[in-house]
Amino acid sequence: MITISITTGVGEGPTPLAAFDCALLNAGVANYNLIPLSSVIPPASWIQRARYDPPTNEYGDRLYLVMARRVAQIPGEIAVAGLGWTQEPVARCGLFVEIDGSRRQQVEEDIHTTLACMIQSRPLRYGPIQTELAEIECRGNPVCALAVAVYQSQTW
Repeated sequence: MITISITTGVGEGPTPLAAFDCALLNAGVANYNLIPLSSVIPPASWIQRARYDPPTNEYGDRLYLVMARRVAQIPGEIAVAGLGWTQEPVARCGLFVEIDGSRRQQVEEDIHTTLACMIQSRPLRYGPIQTELAEIECRGNPVCALAVAVYQSQTW
């Protein structure tokens, strides 16, 4: 069994990379070497919506995750990052999608449209689509919105 934590963060900084780092800190995943995964949820997975609370002894470890991120640099521009997922109710396997954009409604629609297409092409019966989004408006400095599904960490 694996517990996957859905966490979000937003950040602002003097550069896009600094804003991304602030969003990683806000989500609790900054002090890892991030290993991006494709969007398949393994069997016997339990998903929880909770800020990731890393143990202090994992600094620099590998962290496996699915991640959506969006940077905005123009004042008034919105950054939206979202995850969507669905699971088969018995085996608890499923699918993630990661979508980003500049409008919350469009990101949500794209999540639902993408997952609906993915569900149709597979023989399993999946449960309802769930979403988690982060959003921030640029007011001067670059900003970053981040949505992450944290699978697990691994030492070197």
